[in-house]
Amino acid sequence: MAIVGFVSKRLVTSFLAVSSVFVAGESVASAADTVAATPAPQVKIFDELRFGASGSIQNGNEHENGVFPDVQVLFNPFGYNPTADWKDQLTHPRIHLGTSIGTAGSATQVYGGLSWTLTHSNGIFTEVGFGGTWHNGNIDNWREHGPMLGCRFLFREYAGLGYNFDSHWNMMAQIAHSSNANLCDGHNGGMTRVGLMVGYKF
Repeated sequence: MAIVGFVSKRLVTSFLAVSSVFVAGESVASAADTVAATPAPQVKIFDELRFGASGSIQNGNEHENGVFPDVQVLFNPFGYNPTADWKDQLTHPRIHLGTSIGTAGSATQVYGGLSWTLTHSNGIFTEVGFGGTWHNGNIDNWREHGPMLGCRFLFREYAGLGYNFDSHWNMMAQIAHSSNANLCDGHNGGMTRVGLMVGYKF
């Protein structure tokens, strides 16, 4: 009887051990199903709106008269995170679309491209962008106002230095340059403008 009791205890112990393994396995599977059923965080496409004004810093006949109201929208389809490390920020650019509106006979630009933003812990951020622009300015007539730009579509790049006042509002000083890189048959006067942009991050 002692032997039977001992064997019975061993069987019960083994059964409980095996049962606990299956229960644990079912719990893990259930948790995995729950995680799989949980939707992944959505990427916030419409990320930031900026508005401001700029002015030409070119001299002589290439100077553009008037002030240029600027509007820019930034999209975040690649998951840019301002709290990540600098390597992660550089590998997740945002997409920008905008316009710089000409006044006093100067050229209006409609542009787009990629923006790389490095946000530092003290609220300061630096930014560079590269893309293309279309303009309605002077192409190759020396009698018209402004630089002779050679063709309608140009390369556009900019660099900026800014400060985040909080999680939504920021301000950035920037310099933007547009030119054809001597790829057009005509002139390559280019447009260089400096200005301030106020941003609201959603």
